[in-house]
Amino acid sequence: MEAVRKHYGILLASLAIIAAALPCCSSETTRRFQFNVEWKKVTRLCTTKQLLMVNGQYPGPTIAVHEGDNVEIKVKNRIAQNTTLHWHGVRQLRTGWADGPAYITQCPIRGGQSYTYKFTVTGQRGTLLWHAHYAWQRASVYGALIIYPRIPYPFSHPIQAEIPIIFGEWWNGDPDEIEKTMLLTGGGPDSSNAYTINGLPGPLYPCSNQDTFIQTVEYGKTYLLRIINAALTNELFFAIAKHTLTVVEVDAVYTKPFATTSIMIAPGQTTTVLMTANQVPDFTGMFVMAARPYLTSVFPFNNSTTIGFLRYKNARTWKGKSPVDPSSLRLHNLPAMEDTAFATKFSDKIKSLASPQYPCNVPKTIDKRVITTISLNLQDCPENKTCLGLKGKSFFASMNNQSFVRPSISILESYYKNLTTSSFSSDFPQKPPNNFDYTGVHPLTQNMNTKFGTKLLVLPYGTNIEIVLQDTSFLNLENHPIHVHGHNFFIVGSGFGNFNEARDPKRYNLVDPPERNTVAVPSGGWAAIRIKADNPGVWFVHCHLEQHTSWGLATGFIVQNGQGPSQSLLPPPHDLPSC
Repeated sequence: MEAVRKHYGILLASLAIIAAALPCCSSETTRRFQFNVEWKKVTRLCTTKQLLMVNGQYPGPTIAVHEGDNVEIKVKNRIAQNTTLHWHGVRQLRTGWADGPAYITQCPIRGGQSYTYKFTVTGQRGTLLWHAHYAWQRASVYGALIIYPRIPYPFSHPIQAEIPIIFGEWWNGDPDEIEKTMLLTGGGPDSSNAYTINGLPGPLYPCSNQDTFIQTVEYGKTYLLRIINAALTNELFFAIAKHTLTVVEVDAVYTKPFATTSIMIAPGQTTTVLMTANQVPDFTGMFVMAARPYLTSVFPFNNSTTIGFLRYKNARTWKGKSPVDPSSLRLHNLPAMEDTAFATKFSDKIKSLASPQYPCNVPKTIDKRVITTISLNLQDCPENKTCLGLKGKSFFASMNNQSFVRPSISILESYYKNLTTSSFSSDFPQKPPNNFDYTGVHPLTQNMNTKFGTKLLVLPYGTNIEIVLQDTSFLNLENHPIHVHGHNFFIVGSGFGNFNEARDPKRYNLVDPPERNTVAVPSGGWAAIRIKADNPGVWFVHCHLEQHTSWGLATGFIVQNGQGPSQSLLPPPHDLPSC
């Protein structure tokens, strides 16, 4: 068990040291970090391979700052391939140059070059994440981003310790090559070989007994778990045997607390919970924690489960190996993989705190409503080519039948410099091109060809926009985690079936809707989000299931400058990478 102790002990000790080193700060405090993107040899699941990571750590180092801090992260690219990093959920007020998605807000950092991301954390506090935003590099390049508040948490429980729990996926092969093959052949991607907790798959996978996350706790103490889904391709359920979790924050926004036996968390989302160690362990002294996928797709997927353990300190423990018999590791409070009823009920419980100190500033009225379908597509195979998708065609994805194509230069740079290029256009359709039974259409008999382009919305500064995200049954109904860069939004409504523009807005929650940066659009349903577009720049909107983004399930919007410097995009930094 010594190797296991090293794995989780280093992670938690590092976080504790970072947190302890952060005094309550002024708005002028600058936190500086050095990130080296590099290859390092790692062994998991009986496979040793070169893994892309930051500073030799998997997961990567935790960024811990305070609300109001200025942050500078110098990224040195020590590999031959391009790279970028994204600070997922950070609003990047007027600093879109630091957002990170390749060819949207910057050209990639080339091999051997550096770029310093500079931004200020304004009006945010809680758990976020950072990850690579080039190709499929975020399969292993990711970590926690924690923003400590200037004042005490709005819950009274004394916290013994804060514990990051980051879910990921492990491929025995090279994820970038999997994406390249998928796009070249038109087929689907290979599934991952394991899910991980803090980079460790756990004893249900081959050769993984020593690669198991174990967290020691004390009876009667309360812990703050910062749960992050950094997985590439799956929403996940998570639970700890016999323990209750109290949700207090999602996506770095405080919520009305509520108790639950498990959670559903989509890729790109974070959920912070309180957990009190109040159970009596058996002879092992441990309780299982587990994560497994929430299944809404007919595509092949990794149907395995990753587990770790809570170990009670000073418990009378069995002198032997950790139990690895799957029959002894069942969690009766972990939902079944197809438990949409639980996923819906859990999501519906999430409400903004909406207190005087932390108000819910949802736009009560809107200037514009955009309704967009979210679809998977089958594209006819070009002549003289063999396609490996269904029926000999190619898989793609789209929003309002527009499959997003990343240009060869940065959209933000083109926009800022007013370059006359064809890198993007401002005519993203604001409604589906055709009305049909979006969630009831036959999944295979319709024409599912899509159009290709780089079409964006353009919004005046301060626009209150509502975006209705409508799932479709093309190929299959599926839960889609849609992430909006540069802005938080409010999920004012959701439901199953087709959105009814006359009826459904009457049922919106305009009092305490959840405020997030990533919404899990219900499988076979819709979600309505409201955004105040008050952050000038170019902002990516995309599915956080990575294969769907690769297929084109994305768009973006430009927020124009407002009045004066405080409502205008800052000039580009001197070291901005060039294409």
